[in-house]
Amino acid sequence: MDGKMATTESTESTEGPREPQRIGAPAAMRHAAGQLAQLLGREPGAVSALKATDEGWSADVELVEIERVPDTASVMASYRVQLDAQGELLGYERLRRYARGQLDR
Repeated sequence: MDGKMATTESTESTEGPREPQRIGAPAAMRHAAGQLAQLLGREPGAVSALKATDEGWSADVELVEIERVPDTASVMASYRVQLDAQGELLGYERLRRYARGQLDR
């Protein structure tokens, strides 16, 4: 031995456990549309709104709820989807139903 004491460095942080990082807006949009599509069995048309919240993300997703011919007679629906910061579904609700091509006044 050379007379030196062996020391070990601690790899633990003194800051405590780290919170997982919040996903970005593009990923939140994909997660909201994809998870709603899985639950309802319908393909989403568009994400019309996205907002960061204290819990994670809130997104409004539009989709065709009832397909009809002609296309303009189809019934659309707007759903609000709540995600946590990592993009996991917390809940959803249908906000409204409307005819395809209907304009808001």
